[in-house]
Amino acid sequence: MKKYFDAEISKSPRIEKLVEDLFAAMPEIEADRGYLITESYKQTEGEPIITRRAKAFEHILKYIPITIRPGELIVGSASKAPRGCQVFPEFSFTWLEEEFDTIATRSADPFYISEETKNTLHEIYQYWKGKTTSELATSYMAPETKLAMEHSIFTPGNYFYNGVGHVTVSYDKILAEGFEGIIAQAEKALSSLKVSDMDYAKRQSFLDAVIKSCQAAIDYAGRYSLLALEEAKNCGDTVRKQELLVIAQNCSRVPAKGATSFYEACQSFWFIQMLLQVESSGHSISPGRFDQYMYPYYEADLKAGKLTREFAQELMDCIWVKLNDLNKVRDAASAEGFAGYSLFQNLIAGGQDRDGLDVTNDLSFMCIEASMHVALPQPSLSVRVWNGTPHEFLIKAAKLTRTGIGLPAYYNDEVIIPSLVNRGLTLGDAREYNIIGCVEPQKAGKTDGWHDAAFFNMCRPLELVFSNGVDKGIQLGPKTGDVEAMATFEEFFEAYQKQMNYMIELLVNADNSIDVAHAERCPLPFLSGMIEDCIGRGKSVQEGGAIYNFTGPQGFGIANMTDSLYAVRKLVFEEKQVTMSELKRALTVNYGKGIDSSVAEKVTKEIVSGIVKQGRKVSEAEIADIFRAALTGGVTPEEQKKFDRLLEMIAALPKYGNDISEVDEFARDVAYTYTKPLEHYKNPRGGSYQAGLYPVSANVPLGAQTGATPDGRFAYTPVADGVSPSSGKDTHGPTAAANSVAKLDHFIASNGTLFNQKFHPSALSGVRGLENFVSLIRAYFDQKGSHMQFNVVSRDTLIDAQKYPEKYKNLVVRVAGYSALFTSLSRSLQDDIIARTEQGF
Repeated sequence: MKKYFDAEISKSPRIEKLVEDLFAAMPEIEADRGYLITESYKQTEGEPIITRRAKAFEHILKYIPITIRPGELIVGSASKAPRGCQVFPEFSFTWLEEEFDTIATRSADPFYISEETKNTLHEIYQYWKGKTTSELATSYMAPETKLAMEHSIFTPGNYFYNGVGHVTVSYDKILAEGFEGIIAQAEKALSSLKVSDMDYAKRQSFLDAVIKSCQAAIDYAGRYSLLALEEAKNCGDTVRKQELLVIAQNCSRVPAKGATSFYEACQSFWFIQMLLQVESSGHSISPGRFDQYMYPYYEADLKAGKLTREFAQELMDCIWVKLNDLNKVRDAASAEGFAGYSLFQNLIAGGQDRDGLDVTNDLSFMCIEASMHVALPQPSLSVRVWNGTPHEFLIKAAKLTRTGIGLPAYYNDEVIIPSLVNRGLTLGDAREYNIIGCVEPQKAGKTDGWHDAAFFNMCRPLELVFSNGVDKGIQLGPKTGDVEAMATFEEFFEAYQKQMNYMIELLVNADNSIDVAHAERCPLPFLSGMIEDCIGRGKSVQEGGAIYNFTGPQGFGIANMTDSLYAVRKLVFEEKQVTMSELKRALTVNYGKGIDSSVAEKVTKEIVSGIVKQGRKVSEAEIADIFRAALTGGVTPEEQKKFDRLLEMIAALPKYGNDISEVDEFARDVAYTYTKPLEHYKNPRGGSYQAGLYPVSANVPLGAQTGATPDGRFAYTPVADGVSPSSGKDTHGPTAAANSVAKLDHFIASNGTLFNQKFHPSALSGVRGLENFVSLIRAYFDQKGSHMQFNVVSRDTLIDAQKYPEKYKNLVVRVAGYSALFTSLSRSLQDDIIARTEQGF
């Protein structure tokens, strides 16, 4: 039996200091990139957009400030300040300018911004008015699409305001050949062109742009080589001086040429990872199968006696720290949905090769060890599991889970591989999948997956069923009939499907509009040079140059919709304990529980705005009545008794998440209302749509814009996350919850599903606790569940951390498809994590 290196290597003092320095201050917004790209764009007016992008990238890398942080062995930073971030005005900018004075004090992901930076950005933003991808995308959208977005049915804000990211490039190819290899490939393709070719102009411009971008990356590394030499000359510490000399030597070779050692491969990897972030503002640029493409360099150096496992681990730990140095600023609303300063850089270990053989190796174990050492949210570590996964590897992963940092996430090869084959991947490519961002599978170096393309709130179409398509006084959805006149549940469910289908069509319109805008205004030549077959096809990723092209928007609210529709079917149509009129009234007034005055004020403004848009004036008295009704619902004591009784009836019904076949099989049908219609649509890159069932953490802010639902959920409270049961409703233990979730069709949701569970730390204590935990994962995956992730932290600890955040600065928790520092999350998101059911074996 194969043996693995699974010794626990002590964390070096260097790593502790690097982590300490990284979090010494609030993250800062910097203006250097924004200033430089604007300067370049002004100089290249009238040139092809792909040329302008390459020249801008070259200009940025030539002049952006560089720094070597004290003690680091892997160099290259996108900002001067640790965890600082640059801005990307070519995608959008108005939101940041509007938030200049509040961004440092907002509840989710605050950033410091100096007055000097504000002034610089204000000046450069004048140039970008009318030139951004977001403005172009808006102009392409249908009016009804923009209306649906305004009413929070779905939001494509991820790519609407930012770069796309959500990709894994051919790290293995760059490590082996260097960017000189990419340049040679592009030059060969260029030499084969004929000026008489019908697409010569576009191909020639694209290939030139790839060459220019790769050369810019080589020159940028050269700047670091010179800086390291300069610092070495002035360094009095002989140990550090030698480290700087080695850094200088590494940067003089990579990423220009192929790596000849594990250390060079680590440095080359980091330049690729960081520079992809500099080119665009996309997050979820994921390292992928790090343990696979790095292993040849590690193995060769070990055999040659050039490397110790201890130093290899320290280098990996340094990379793990650097992954937390990258940062991104989002608008306030998006920050709530992605809270925790996360960049979703998913790094996965274990799994199979193209021939279906297990390829777990020493580095697979050392990836887990690195996450133990740094105890930080990035990388978002994942592990692949199948029936050939070594038991000791899963035990090692379980030990990391037991630390409570929410890592790793677990993925099932037995579901993901066939689901990707069903989407058109070859079996070999599917077997080599990695995870992007939260939970999204793809083949590295060949895929433009557009994962995370939008958040679709499955609860909102149900609200439209009860209102006959009207929302806040506006006819938003189709007229599906008076709900009180519906005679059967089938008629009611059909109305829900009609509302869903209409809104899905608008979501596709939004995503495709944004897709086209990115292709026209922000093609990415540097990224495209590392994705097949952009060079061969002579076009960027954004224009369809990748082998595999998808768009993957995600739906969420499965648990709420299952329990809600089941309640309607049972209480109204089958048992006739409640009339539809009574249920509709209860939902309208939030079961008589009232709402917060600030929420009532917001709702009032939206209702009044809707009335005004229809051309009718609203008096002050009417506004006061609307506010009063929104605040209290105008509920009488007699009505309140009825509502309380209704809530008791709802609570007594079976719930999704308790291994009850009738409910769980219904959940499968409910999920199909989102997953099946979506797969019939195409995107502008020639690819298809594929559904995901996960919310990142948008279930909290979008839940705050959603009325009461028939499952007893109160208005403006969080919607259930991912495919997990609603918080507190899975009362029969973790195995029952897993059995329920496994009954969903995870194969059709090929953009990923997300299943959260929370355990008390005692559940994983000792050898028996670890074995029970691994058995739970195996059992869930045997039933064809796709993904599992865990929080192992007590409710009491989380509540105490809310009260005394200064005591828990290093408390990392699992949020959604990512981990984050608990104290960096908004209060509403913290509450949502606390409310999750705490399981035990």
